[in-house]
Amino acid sequence: MEHLHEMPHSPQRRLIVDFYRAIAAHDIELLRTVVSRDWQYIPAISNDQFGPDQLIPAFKRLASGLRKMKIDLLDVLVSDDRVAVRASVSGTQIGPIIGVAATSKPIKFAVHAFHEVKNGKIMRTWHLEDWLSVLQQIGRTP
Repeated sequence: MEHLHEMPHSPQRRLIVDFYRAIAAHDIELLRTVVSRDWQYIPAISNDQFGPDQLIPAFKRLASGLRKMKIDLLDVLVSDDRVAVRASVSGTQIGPIIGVAATSKPIKFAVHAFHEVKNGKIMRTWHLEDWLSVLQQIGRTP
Protein backbone atom coordinates (compact mmCIF):
# COMPACT_ATOMS: atom_id res chain seq x y z
CA MET A 1 0.00 0.00 0.00
CA GLU A 2 2.53 2.49 -1.20
CA HIS A 3 0.20 5.51 -1.47
CA LEU A 4 -0.59 5.68 2.24
CA HIS A 5 1.96 8.36 3.05
CA GLU A 6 0.21 10.73 0.63
CA MET A 7 -3.11 10.66 2.49
CA PRO A 8 -4.02 12.93 5.38
CA HIS A 9 -4.65 10.95 8.55
CA SER A 10 -8.30 11.61 9.41
CA PRO A 11 -9.99 8.98 11.61
CA GLN A 12 -12.01 7.66 8.66
CA ARG A 13 -8.94 7.36 6.44
CA ARG A 14 -6.97 5.59 9.17
CA LEU A 15 -9.86 3.16 9.58
CA ILE A 16 -9.91 2.49 5.82
CA VAL A 17 -6.13 2.02 5.69
CA ASP A 18 -6.38 -0.55 8.49
CA PHE A 19 -9.28 -2.26 6.72
CA TYR A 20 -7.22 -2.77 3.55
CA ARG A 21 -4.17 -3.81 5.58
CA ALA A 22 -6.33 -6.53 7.14
CA ILE A 23 -7.55 -7.64 3.70
CA ALA A 24 -4.03 -7.71 2.19
CA ALA A 25 -2.64 -9.64 5.18
CA HIS A 26 -5.72 -11.91 5.51
CA ASP A 27 -5.76 -10.78 9.16
CA ILE A 28 -9.15 -11.48 10.70
CA GLU A 29 -8.11 -10.05 14.10
CA LEU A 30 -7.19 -6.68 12.56
CA LEU A 31 -10.42 -6.76 10.54
CA ARG A 32 -12.39 -7.22 13.77
CA THR A 33 -10.90 -3.97 15.11
CA VAL A 34 -12.17 -1.86 12.20
CA VAL A 35 -15.58 -3.32 11.30
CA SER A 36 -18.68 -3.64 13.47
CA ARG A 37 -19.74 -7.05 14.79
CA ASP A 38 -22.70 -6.97 12.39
CA TRP A 39 -20.76 -5.44 9.47
CA GLN A 40 -22.42 -5.98 6.10
CA TYR A 41 -20.37 -6.78 3.01
CA ILE A 42 -22.41 -6.06 -0.13
CA PRO A 43 -22.82 -8.10 -2.27
CA ALA A 44 -23.05 -10.65 0.51
CA ILE A 45 -20.44 -13.40 0.69
CA SER A 46 -22.68 -15.46 2.95
CA ASN A 47 -26.47 -15.34 3.08
CA ASP A 48 -26.59 -16.22 6.77
CA GLN A 49 -23.59 -14.45 8.29
CA PHE A 50 -22.67 -10.84 8.99
CA GLY A 51 -19.58 -9.40 10.60
CA PRO A 52 -15.90 -9.98 9.97
CA ASP A 53 -15.99 -13.79 10.23
CA GLN A 54 -17.77 -14.01 6.89
CA LEU A 55 -14.38 -13.22 5.27
CA ILE A 56 -12.51 -16.17 6.82
CA PRO A 57 -13.25 -18.49 3.84
CA ALA A 58 -12.36 -15.68 1.38
CA PHE A 59 -9.07 -15.06 3.22
CA LYS A 60 -8.20 -18.77 2.91
CA ARG A 61 -8.96 -18.73 -0.83
CA LEU A 62 -6.89 -15.58 -1.35
CA ALA A 63 -3.96 -16.96 0.65
CA SER A 64 -3.89 -20.13 -1.44
CA GLY A 65 -4.62 -18.44 -4.78
CA LEU A 66 -2.67 -15.18 -4.84
CA ARG A 67 0.98 -14.92 -3.73
CA LYS A 68 2.37 -11.59 -2.57
CA MET A 69 -1.02 -9.91 -2.71
CA LYS A 70 -0.61 -6.15 -2.64
CA ILE A 71 -3.32 -3.51 -2.36
CA ASP A 72 -2.55 0.03 -3.49
CA LEU A 73 -5.03 2.66 -2.33
CA LEU A 74 -5.23 5.08 -5.24
CA ASP A 75 -8.05 7.35 -4.05
CA VAL A 76 -9.74 7.65 -0.67
CA LEU A 77 -12.52 10.23 -0.57
CA VAL A 78 -14.31 11.02 2.70
CA SER A 79 -17.74 12.66 2.86
CA ASP A 80 -19.37 12.64 6.29
CA ASP A 81 -20.01 8.98 7.17
CA ARG A 82 -19.14 7.64 3.68
CA VAL A 83 -15.72 6.76 2.32
CA ALA A 84 -15.13 5.96 -1.35
CA VAL A 85 -12.08 3.93 -2.33
CA ARG A 86 -10.42 3.24 -5.67
CA ALA A 87 -7.71 0.63 -5.30
CA SER A 88 -5.57 -1.80 -7.25
CA VAL A 89 -4.86 -5.40 -6.20
CA SER A 90 -1.89 -7.30 -7.59
CA GLY A 91 -0.09 -10.58 -7.06
CA THR A 92 0.81 -13.86 -8.73
CA GLN A 93 -1.78 -16.58 -9.22
CA ILE A 94 -0.39 -19.64 -7.40
CA GLY A 95 -3.64 -21.51 -6.82
CA PRO A 96 -7.24 -21.61 -7.96
CA ILE A 97 -8.94 -18.26 -8.46
CA ILE A 98 -12.62 -18.13 -9.43
CA GLY A 99 -12.44 -21.74 -10.56
CA VAL A 100 -9.28 -21.43 -12.66
CA ALA A 101 -6.27 -23.55 -11.70
CA ALA A 102 -2.92 -21.89 -10.96
CA THR A 103 -1.21 -20.25 -13.93
CA SER A 104 1.76 -18.61 -12.13
CA LYS A 105 0.85 -15.42 -14.02
CA PRO A 106 0.96 -11.98 -12.45
CA ILE A 107 -2.43 -10.33 -12.17
CA LYS A 108 -3.62 -6.84 -11.37
CA PHE A 109 -7.21 -5.69 -11.05
CA ALA A 110 -9.29 -2.74 -9.95
CA VAL A 111 -11.37 -2.53 -6.79
CA HIS A 112 -14.00 0.11 -6.09
CA ALA A 113 -15.74 0.33 -2.73
CA PHE A 114 -17.93 2.55 -0.62
CA HIS A 115 -17.84 2.23 3.15
CA GLU A 116 -20.31 3.55 5.72
CA VAL A 117 -18.62 4.53 9.00
CA LYS A 118 -20.40 5.04 12.33
CA ASN A 119 -19.02 5.25 15.85
CA GLY A 120 -15.48 4.60 14.66
CA LYS A 121 -16.28 1.33 12.84
CA ILE A 122 -17.14 0.33 9.30
CA MET A 123 -20.80 -0.69 9.30
CA ARG A 124 -21.30 -1.50 5.60
CA THR A 125 -19.08 -2.04 2.59
CA TRP A 126 -20.32 -1.98 -1.00
CA HIS A 127 -17.58 -3.64 -3.01
CA LEU A 128 -16.84 -4.34 -6.70
CA GLU A 129 -13.82 -6.14 -8.15
CA ASP A 130 -12.88 -6.40 -11.82
CA TRP A 131 -12.80 -10.20 -12.18
CA LEU A 132 -13.23 -10.01 -15.96
CA SER A 133 -9.77 -8.45 -16.26
CA VAL A 134 -8.38 -11.24 -14.04
CA LEU A 135 -9.85 -13.86 -16.38
CA GLN A 136 -8.35 -12.03 -19.38
CA GLN A 137 -4.92 -11.89 -17.72
CA ILE A 138 -4.86 -15.60 -16.94
CA GLY A 139 -6.13 -16.53 -20.41
CA ARG A 140 -9.59 -17.73 -19.42
CA THR A 141 -11.92 -15.15 -20.93
CA PRO A 142 -15.43 -16.64 -21.16
